[in-house]
Amino acid sequence: MNNVFNSDYWNQLYATHHTRWDIGAVSPPLKAYIDQLTNKNAAILIPGCGNAYEAAYLLQQGFTNVTLVDLVPELTARLQQQLAAYGDAVHIITGDFFALQQHFDLVLEQTFFCALDPSLRSAYVQQMHRLLTGGGKLAGVLFNRTFTGNVPPFGGSREEYEQLFSELFHIRTMDMCYNSIKPRAERELFVIMEAKD
Repeated sequence: MNNVFNSDYWNQLYATHHTRWDIGAVSPPLKAYIDQLTNKNAAILIPGCGNAYEAAYLLQQGFTNVTLVDLVPELTARLQQQLAAYGDAVHIITGDFFALQQHFDLVLEQTFFCALDPSLRSAYVQQMHRLLTGGGKLAGVLFNRTFTGNVPPFGGSREEYEQLFSELFHIRTMDMCYNSIKPRAERELFVIMEAKD
């Protein structure tokens, strides 16, 4: 999958701490969602995991099958060290989300979609559908705003997302987040989408 924002691009951003959307902790909307999950053995994927705050939280809560994928080798190497204590409960992949072949029960979306060039959004939806097992869910946060410039993050609107996802997913929830961090208040949508058969 061709992406102008390749591993070198992301490595430079992480090396210089210029990932503007990194909030330094688990996202409150994702934390609230995770706290409602009961199947601790569900196969969970976090694509474009970055600093993996959500993954660390999942593991701290006793989840046993968490997979992380990111393009940046230096980042995934650091995560291997940071999360080593969780052993086989966490699987860290250095590579391209679009090349994944596994199947998952749940994919958590936290700033991966907005980091992709918008030309890849249709491919994102198709790959998500392929990765999710029957009845699998995509859940997380999408920006409900636009950004200027031709570099990530890229935003969008509820109308765009509904059109983009509705062919392959049942949209169960797409509502304004009530618990966003203050700078993002009224600018994030929480989504839960179930893969169609």
